[in-house]
Amino acid sequence: MRPDDVAACERLTARTYYEADTRLYQRAWPDPVERSPERGTRWRARTAHVLATDPGGCWVAEQDGEILGCAISFRRELMWILASFVVERRLQGHGVGTALLSVAQEYGRGCLRSMLASSGDPAAVRRYRLAGFTLHPQYLLWGTVDRASLPVVEHVREGSAGDVDLLDSLDRRTRGAAHGPDHAVLLAENRLVVTDRPAGSGYCYVGADGSPAVLAATNRRTATALLWEALASSSPRTRVVLAHVTQPNDWALDVGLAARLSAYSQGYLALRHLKPPAPYLPHGALL
Repeated sequence: MRPDDVAACERLTARTYYEADTRLYQRAWPDPVERSPERGTRWRARTAHVLATDPGGCWVAEQDGEILGCAISFRRELMWILASFVVERRLQGHGVGTALLSVAQEYGRGCLRSMLASSGDPAAVRRYRLAGFTLHPQYLLWGTVDRASLPVVEHVREGSAGDVDLLDSLDRRTRGAAHGPDHAVLLAENRLVVTDRPAGSGYCYVGADGSPAVLAATNRRTATALLWEALASSSPRTRVVLAHVTQPNDWALDVGLAARLSAYSQGYLALRHLKPPAPYLPHGALL
């Protein structure tokens, strides 16, 4: 992949993911929404960041100058992460995806652990399972926060770039690898809240709408407090999304239900040689 491929890959992933969401949509779920221009800008910034740190993990398939698929992956310490993987719908099942995933996984050779977020698409599930991943079902919670449910949260402060060493130590403890250079992107996109006390430490990146982007903590009580702090920052009329909640993180499910969010089963956290991180809520792309 080259830097001038990023915009085309953003459009390809936006179109193909939306098509998949529409095809897999169940009537009880929130309506599929195609990626907005603002989210597209963030996608391009994150992908340019990954391409700069890990060019050997980013690949495209093209024909006659048209990009037909892409695999965007990176290594953080001894963890290989697949951030994005897509092939044009009309070419799926013709070997393009197999070739892309193969070269991306080759970049992760030597890593002890692997992680990716998978949709519920049967073809994706089959591909990742055959690649040796264990698929852990995820909850997605969605809705406006019941303001009457919000508890008083103490000992949580605003974070900054000066907290990165603490954040990396929490990442290693929960998911087995630090985010490292990815904190620069996460800080640019989100508000950071931190707690660091003898009773427990943790952090949460919070989107402008109050949705948690990443959360890691030393224990469930601390994680719960951080998640409530995130939800409390939402507007009374803005819907929040609490995504990528696996069974070991049912504390987050409890918080979302207490806040009167609706819960759905959606997608998988795919892991190789790794138990589901906890207490931990991963980022959709940077995990």
